[in-house]
Formats: sequence, C-alpha cells, structure tokens
Amino acid sequence: MSIIDKINESSDSAVDTGKKFVKTSLEYYKLKVFKTLTKSLTTVVKLVAVGGLLMMGIVFLSVSVAIALGNHIESISLGFLYVGLFYMIISVMMFFISKKVDQKIIKNLSKKFFD
Repeated sequence: MSIIDKINESSDSAVDTGKKFVKTSLEYYKLKVFKTLTKSLTTVVKLVAVGGLLMMGIVFLSVSVAIALGNHIESISLGFLYVGLFYMIISVMMFFISKKVDQKIIKNLSKKFFD
C-alpha cells in the first residue's frame, strides 16, 4: 500500500502544480493583454487629440495661404485651386508610397505585440 500512496501523492502533487501553472499563465496573459490594450488605447487617444488639432491648424493655414496666393495673383479662386491641387499631388504621392508605410506599421506593431 505504501507504493500506491506515494503514487497517489505524486499524482496529486502533479495535478496541483499543473493547476498553479495554468492559473499563473492565465494571469500573465491577462496582464499582457491589458498592457497591450492600454498602450493601444492611449496611442489612439493621443493620435485623435493631436491629429484633430493639427487638422484644424492645416485647414486655417490652407485657407490663409489660398487667400494670400489669390491676392498675389489677383484671383482668389485660383489661389484656392492651387492649394487644392497641392493637396491632390500630396495625396497621390502618399497613395504610391502607402505600401511602404503599411510594411513599416506592421513591422513596428508586430514587435510591440509579440514581444
């Protein structure tokens, strides 16, 4: 009976160790997900706040440049047209380099997410 009792104790110990391992692993992954989620959320909030203010600044600067350019060439509508064309050219350039930007974003996010 002594051998059976030792086997029983060993199996109980193994089960307890397994349960502790699973519990600890679950807590670790919860913390890891929480860390990743909070970093992502704070980044998004910062981007929205800074991006919104930056966009307002760009709009005001664009209008003022268009008016100044229009006064210089004596046609306000042509000033707005030139500023609009400038943004269209920038947009087309961004479209063509978007794959490189996507690759950099994926590379950076994978480092943060999988580390």
